[in-house]
Amino acid sequence: MTASPSDPEAIRQTLPLAGLRVIDLATVVAGPFMATLLADFGADVIKVELPRRGDTLRTLGPVKEGTSYWFAADARNKRGITLDLRTPRGRELLLKLVTVADVLVENFVPGTLEGWGVGPEVLHAANPRLVIARVSGFGQTGPNRHLPGYDRVGAAFGGLWHLTGAPDGEPQRPGLSVVDYMTGMLTTIGTLIALYTRDTGGSGRGQVIDMALYEAVVRALEFTATHYSATGVVRNRVGNGGAAQPAGAFRTRDGRWVLLIAGETRMFQRLMHAVDRPDLADDPRFATNAGRAAAQDLLHDAIRAWIAARDLAVVMARLREADVPAAAGYTIADLMVDPHVQARGDFVPVHDPELGELAMQGVMPRLSETPGAIYRPAPRLGEHNREVYADLLGLSAAEIASLSEAGVI
Repeated sequence: MTASPSDPEAIRQTLPLAGLRVIDLATVVAGPFMATLLADFGADVIKVELPRRGDTLRTLGPVKEGTSYWFAADARNKRGITLDLRTPRGRELLLKLVTVADVLVENFVPGTLEGWGVGPEVLHAANPRLVIARVSGFGQTGPNRHLPGYDRVGAAFGGLWHLTGAPDGEPQRPGLSVVDYMTGMLTTIGTLIALYTRDTGGSGRGQVIDMALYEAVVRALEFTATHYSATGVVRNRVGNGGAAQPAGAFRTRDGRWVLLIAGETRMFQRLMHAVDRPDLADDPRFATNAGRAAAQDLLHDAIRAWIAARDLAVVMARLREADVPAAAGYTIADLMVDPHVQARGDFVPVHDPELGELAMQGVMPRLSETPGAIYRPAPRLGEHNREVYADLLGLSAAEIASLSEAGVI
């Protein structure tokens, strides 16, 4: 389902989280993405931005006439208001908003909310049922708690940067803000658990979720920690290879890249037959992964020579026929026209009032009985001020005008 300019609220009310209200104080990616995931399934997410400045994400990435394509994708389905929490009146309004909310998400440097006088104790005094999701670079406790953190800082401190890139090259930042998005997903899980505990577990009370960017990486470290603790071996980057062999990236005759892995013995044998090297498939030296790993240069040379002599379409057809796990190195242009991606509906059309007709990522995950929807484009700065402050908090038109003149909203 895609955004309908006619009545987005009517669509939202049909979705599974329509009974939840979220106050989104966060900026840029991790915290706002978490709120967007909830909005995709119907939560009434009110995005709070600084007057006249807005979320930094509005200016990041490609921008058209002051509107960011990134913001369009990651701020969809939200209502947008402006509010300066640094002012006493702004803090009063936040506490009013909290009384009609279920969740508050923030990603300020730890201690910022407390410094403004609206830390968790104050928020819970206003609404004991409030779930407070706090995202930061290093968490709310520990000696690094006050340090600023961004996606790539979390990647480096958490150990992902060290493991990314060629073995003999410099560490490489992943091509996407994967740490931000991983953090947003884990924060969403924590928020849903807290809501379940509050509403179904019988506590009736909210709680605080403390999620650090680097800890999202730590949780994804696979065997790295257990192996090191047992052996003292520090895991290092292996490029496009890996523990299971053969695996790697290979270039086709028409200049495309193919990534494949055939770490299981029968899979390896099918691959060797596919690249016209049955002699290697039946060689007893390669009957185990350890044997294949020890001779990976030999195996890679054989695979590389066969792939380099053929175009991508031929290579992929042969590998699929042999049932070898492989994929072409897709660009976004490839993704958009791929029949499988189209059949899954992974990109959907959305009309943005500033950017026009867009294709953006659909709602994920897919639920069979209660799917989410994209029903509202990203808000313009302060677009829903009157709607929220008047309809939700009961402020008069004169009060709203006065707050706007004073720079509070």
